[in-house]
Amino acid sequence: MSETSKPFSAPKITRGSCLCGNVHWEFRGEIIDATSCNCTACRRYGVLWAYDYDGHGISVEDTKGQLVGYQRGSNVLSFNFCKVCGNLVSWRGTVVQEDGRVRIAVNLRLAEPDDVAHIPVVRLEGLHSFKDLPMDGRTVGDIWY
Repeated sequence: MSETSKPFSAPKITRGSCLCGNVHWEFRGEIIDATSCNCTACRRYGVLWAYDYDGHGISVEDTKGQLVGYQRGSNVLSFNFCKVCGNLVSWRGTVVQEDGRVRIAVNLRLAEPDDVAHIPVVRLEGLHSFKDLPMDGRTVGDIWY
């Protein structure tokens, strides 16, 4: 092996699924943080979001057609639920960005707890200012309960 070549290492993959198992998501790569938002929707849903782009870092598999979307307000994103068990799986942007990608976030609460416990939590003040609050050192594992 030359000095410039590196051994191949597969990207980290984190997976989650709804309660009934009909809808699955996959996050390829390192999840750098989880967002806890206090907007009117997210605080009611009790979700922790991990963000990337649909079909790039994140893919959602719904082979049985059980995912149903809900749009509110400005209709810039769709909250996507399993219509069998009711779990909120993801949100997906409704507008394609200039680079052709679509923003998406998956609900980390649908992953196995040990797989995501180490991820730092970012608190987003989404109710009034839409700004990140200072990090307080908590991880997903600190706020499961």
